[in-house]
Amino acid sequence: MIVEIVSTGTELLLGQIVNTNAAYLARKLNSLGFHVLYQSTVGDNRERMTQVLATALARADIVITSGGLGPTQGDITKEVSAGLLNKPLILHGPSLERIRCFFQQRNLPMPDNNVRQAMVPEGAIVVENERGTAPGVILEEGEKTIIHLPGPPHELEPMFERSIVPYLTRRFGEQGIIVSRVLRTYGIGESALEVKIRDFILNQSNPTIALLARNGEIHVRLTAKGASAMEANELITRLEMQLRQYIDQYIFGKDEESLEIVVGRLLQEKGMTLALAESCTGGLVSSRITDVPGSSIYLTGSIVCYSNQIKIDSVGVPAEILERYGAVSKETAYYMAQGIRGKFRTDLGVGITGIAGPGGATATKPVGLVYIAVDGPAGCDCQEYRFFGERTGIKHRTALAALNQLRLYVGR
Repeated sequence: MIVEIVSTGTELLLGQIVNTNAAYLARKLNSLGFHVLYQSTVGDNRERMTQVLATALARADIVITSGGLGPTQGDITKEVSAGLLNKPLILHGPSLERIRCFFQQRNLPMPDNNVRQAMVPEGAIVVENERGTAPGVILEEGEKTIIHLPGPPHELEPMFERSIVPYLTRRFGEQGIIVSRVLRTYGIGESALEVKIRDFILNQSNPTIALLARNGEIHVRLTAKGASAMEANELITRLEMQLRQYIDQYIFGKDEESLEIVVGRLLQEKGMTLALAESCTGGLVSSRITDVPGSSIYLTGSIVCYSNQIKIDSVGVPAEILERYGAVSKETAYYMAQGIRGKFRTDLGVGITGIAGPGGATATKPVGLVYIAVDGPAGCDCQEYRFFGERTGIKHRTALAALNQLRLYVGR
């Protein structure tokens, strides 16, 4: 069954609030096996809302709206759908009584305009709202179904779970189960990754494959539909194993597994401890690592060595190294990693130095030049990186690179 989600409210178009309802509904509907192929947003304008709902009904089996069920003149969703279906609005007595009780329980007078919320299109199925005054509405028009839900998420979500999911199951039967899995990659661009798995993408059916760029990572989303979650997961696992033959070296985790989570797990498995000396990242890598509960097991400590003098005093970078090669150099990163490892007596030491910009660059050392060193039992691995963008972005990409380099070192 094809579903379109229509979000109503001028405040959405103005960017005054984030549309979390559409994301919630899409997740839930897809997990139930319904195909959400369209999403629309329309303001509180009768003509434009009529056009959007008419278009949605023409191309979808189920149209689910959020918002526009309130008591004000701007809440027109039910009026528009009633007009579109040539149905009069009638007073729904039980809803009016619930609205009156809502105000009585709070010792408040009920404004006259709240009666509007009890008006529903003739023949509608009325859905009780346990969290507010706006009842939901279901309209069945032949093989088409319109479902109107209230806008506030704390009202919409329980109504959908409690009433709409059972209704959809009764009316349309089991739609199968849709399951998604995300393979998170680092160290390869989106276009290069697509080239490696192009044949799979061109021949996809079930499961499907989608590439998504996300904050310096490339995510490979695999989505399968099956009669059960087990069947769908088996389809995904089979495809994942095939894809890994081509891109396994870039995959570091799945779904919610961030680089810092994966690094932490590897360190615990190997029984290794870690210390960091950060310059251009200003403690960002340490911050990400400590975002993971239990990180004190493997992270002993860190130092932000921003100035040359601190590099000398805190982690023992030789002054002559700084004078000869500069603060941003492979040699300095090496001594930072080696020095912090010795100072904290850890298994691993990481040194990070670079130019985040916008100033500080030279003809030979541009903004975005970064050196990261990982020192440990297997020796010192020092890498040069060239990042582009503004200061915050360079710091973020440097942190990702450091975590990934650490992951590869520990995972040898």
